[in-house]
Amino acid sequence: MARTILPPHPSPHAPAAFTPPPGATDAHCHVFGPAHRFPFAPEATYIPPDAGIDDFEALQERLGLSRAVFVQASCHGTDNAAMVDALVRGDGRFAGVAMIDESFSDADIGALHDVGVRGTRFNFVAHLGGAPDMDVFWRLVGRVRPFGWHIVLHFDAKDLPSYTEMLDRMPCPYVIDHMARVDAGAGLDQEPFGALLELMRDERAWVKVSGAERLSRDGTPPYDDVVPYAQALIAVAPERILWGTDWPHPNVRYMPDDGDLTDMLAVFAPDEATRNRILVTNPETLYDFG
Repeated sequence: MARTILPPHPSPHAPAAFTPPPGATDAHCHVFGPAHRFPFAPEATYIPPDAGIDDFEALQERLGLSRAVFVQASCHGTDNAAMVDALVRGDGRFAGVAMIDESFSDADIGALHDVGVRGTRFNFVAHLGGAPDMDVFWRLVGRVRPFGWHIVLHFDAKDLPSYTEMLDRMPCPYVIDHMARVDAGAGLDQEPFGALLELMRDERAWVKVSGAERLSRDGTPPYDDVVPYAQALIAVAPERILWGTDWPHPNVRYMPDDGDLTDMLAVFAPDEATRNRILVTNPETLYDFG
């Protein structure tokens, strides 16, 4: 039976550490429902409270952000309707990452592309169902490649080293979610993080320095133990780093304040030029806003 999860923070604070620049992008967030319009998938392993586009736009205003990338979450499965509605509402300010299967025709993929979808996502995380059928995976990669899409990958850190050969075969750019969910308490010399740093030397590889509340050993702010990991990734490939809130934060132990998460970017990247690259230039490179 699917479990119900926590709602997002009811009143996140505005960023205090810096002022986001024009075009600043939340490059990893979700819309959930509202369920009466966009029902959750029957096979969903969790049921979130409604957190739709109206709630998200209020959050963007509070945080001072201009753009967003909506990533289809497993609770909606391959029914991307809630995300598509958000993209249409955004009128060029938002991009999307869909979840698809082999029932999608080229015309279906083209229709998603036309509203701003620029990638497709695959979960490899055990509690979300584990790795996909790899024959299907490669067929879908081949299907979206002509559209110029990239592949978004959600891994458990312990599994990442076993997928390096797979990633070496990738024919298009790929993005690894949430710093590959590394255990911030296991040290910078842990094998999964070493594998991630090595992957980031490949020009196809991107990573999101997001999910601090997931990676931190105790799950509560100020998430200081996550900082060295984000800084190490930024040092290796600042031109292929993305950042996002992960709002509305499905399946977290403790619900974060999105203002805290935004302020963390000033610690991850104290240099304003690097921070602006992560917030503006990098997502503009990967997503076709406008």
